[in-house]
Amino acid sequence: MRGIIGVSGHLPHWRLDRSDIAAVLGSKGGAGTRAVASYDEDPVTLGVAAARAALRCGVDPGSVESLSFATTASVYAEKSAAPLLHAALRLPSRVATLDAGPGLRGAASALRNALRSTDPLVAVIAGDVRTGLAGSTDESGGGDAGSAVLVGDDDVAPLVAEHLGGASATHEFLDRWRAPGELRVHAWEERFGQQRYDELALDGWDRALGDCGLSDSDVARVAVSSPHPRAGAGLAKRLGASGVEVTDRLDRSVGFTGAAHPGLLLADLLERSAAGEVVALVSLADGADVTLLRRTDTALAGPSVAEQVGLGRPLPYGKYLAWRGVLPVQPPNRPEPARMSAAAAERRGEWKYGFVGTRDRSSGAVHLPPARVSYRGQAVDDMDAAPMADHRATVATFTVDSLAYSPSPPVVFAVCDFDDGGRLPLELTDVAAADVHIGLPVEMTFRRIGTADGIANYFWKARPVPGAVGVEEAD
Repeated sequence: MRGIIGVSGHLPHWRLDRSDIAAVLGSKGGAGTRAVASYDEDPVTLGVAAARAALRCGVDPGSVESLSFATTASVYAEKSAAPLLHAALRLPSRVATLDAGPGLRGAASALRNALRSTDPLVAVIAGDVRTGLAGSTDESGGGDAGSAVLVGDDDVAPLVAEHLGGASATHEFLDRWRAPGELRVHAWEERFGQQRYDELALDGWDRALGDCGLSDSDVARVAVSSPHPRAGAGLAKRLGASGVEVTDRLDRSVGFTGAAHPGLLLADLLERSAAGEVVALVSLADGADVTLLRRTDTALAGPSVAEQVGLGRPLPYGKYLAWRGVLPVQPPNRPEPARMSAAAAERRGEWKYGFVGTRDRSSGAVHLPPARVSYRGQAVDDMDAAPMADHRATVATFTVDSLAYSPSPPVVFAVCDFDDGGRLPLELTDVAAADVHIGLPVEMTFRRIGTADGIANYFWKARPVPGAVGVEEAD
């Protein structure tokens, strides 16, 4: 039997209140909030965070045979981003990777292929950072998120949802488009797109039900992912009349998260469903993809999407504009970092991307970064690999640096003592300087350190454990 083994949606720490947009620009910003990726987050880091959470379902990461990554905001135009996730997740070298993009339909197509694949375990990962011109609908209605779905056979690990079947429908029409490198998303009239999407959604839905031998009344709830609320309205009306629950699209609390949205809604859908219920994901983007599933009694690893929605921290609109590069601000006086060395990154890849230190076999001492000579006993080349990305730590001491280069000064550096041994100075993120204190519990997060000469540089930072600091507005 094939289906979903693990699924997770990841929301960044920050939230922009849409009323702040109206207060600054005098235009209608809408109600609710949107999720905002930090200055050091991008589609890759959001995808890594979601995948790390999905892999906590207990499956062996070494069982993954292929990985697909979807985004509409790719880090590179002529280099695959999927190998970056492969490195950060420490997957085996035999794993095939694929960039499923650049359109909005990439994640849904990758999920469809994974459910029909013969690979025992497939990772379908997506991450997106949605932006737009100041005051635009894309700015207020968009959101940033990551999602990950682990698809496989039940002999690999227990399924959280059994795949029953599905169908797709495709028709070429002009609805939304953006040229490479362009900030603004262009759109035709929504009513035109709504007509096409309603036809495709109903076509795909009816054929999916026929594929599974089901009727509307057999389905408990449906999640509909679409680029604007009017798309799929016809299907939602029909389902509502049949007593089928159409779940929250997360428009008011998160926003439309692009390529990550189908996986995000799927995670929320399965988290809300009971064992034995038949549920469906309908993804509308350049067509329609319908997936029907039956929820099992296998528990999902947290935190849930709903829990993450409640943990968001307010971000001022001016800070958001600066992070997105929409509002030019005075840069730090210190020079920007030089571009990273490709040779050095390759030599230290396990440390740089996987955050793997070494542990002395004789004394158990953990070395961060990895070392050949132990600081306890001076044993030479007697080390085991020590993966530390999933280990928590505590702030032993810290400093606030207002002069170091950063797109969002000041920089907070902390000496962190890991619970399982090891000490390392790390940059803190997702926290205001005033909230940092000795004894603060932190966890590791994969982040973008900077970009130079078109090269994105990644490493690990520390962030407060969720709930460790209060919910206040950023400086």
